[in-house]
Amino acid sequence: METVSGTRAEAVAIRIRRKEFPALGQRGANLVLSDVDISIAPRSFVVITGPSGCGKSTLLNIVAGLDREFEGSIVLGPEIRRKTFIFQTPRLLPWRTVAENIALSLPEGDPRHALIPDLIARVGLEEAVDAYPERISLGMQRRVALVRGFVQEPDLLLMDEPFVSLDDPTAQGLRRVLIGLWHRHRTTVLFVTHDRAEAVMLGTRVLRLGGGSATVIGDAEVRLSADQRLDADAVRAEVARIFGDT
Repeated sequence: METVSGTRAEAVAIRIRRKEFPALGQRGANLVLSDVDISIAPRSFVVITGPSGCGKSTLLNIVAGLDREFEGSIVLGPEIRRKTFIFQTPRLLPWRTVAENIALSLPEGDPRHALIPDLIARVGLEEAVDAYPERISLGMQRRVALVRGFVQEPDLLLMDEPFVSLDDPTAQGLRRVLIGLWHRHRTTVLFVTHDRAEAVMLGTRVLRLGGGSATVIGDAEVRLSADQRLDADAVRAEVARIFGDT
């Protein structure tokens, strides 16, 4: 395994020759990923999709540096100095308010604290800044997680199915919020989802994982304008083009 800084044009160069989980009991070793070769351009929004259990989250954990037991390398471009991970669960401290949970992601006195009020307003959390996590909905908690991620001004933002288990209207609202935040801050994003419509609505590029030991089986640029991403018919048509649905 190797995770290094590089001088390449890519923001991230992912080369995973082999990733397996060791044998457990009567089960043999499980080969999860093999021959994964992905180059990610700076400030792109790359979505990784595929069936449940195909290794999407494992790949993201490897890029994040949370899983170092693999054969291959992750090479970060020179512009990647800060990485932020937004997980499936918001991971808020229950004894801290919304504002305090966001501020905890920054060192005391950091000038990025000045960004918090504007980001809170953009996601519609003004009236919840003094509330504790248990007093707000899961959708609002995930808005807090988005603000906490973007306020760090990361060069690479990793997102692992952050809107899973939400009802459709709430999830759609958060996707719109995410699109707006990304267009304003334009960080490099690597986003994992099993939802094809979500992949097309959000991504500039969609990568599909598949196979017994997953590898990249599809790689497509998303051909939608900003307005078309908010149009259900346009999204459905692009899903059909990319995934071959009829």
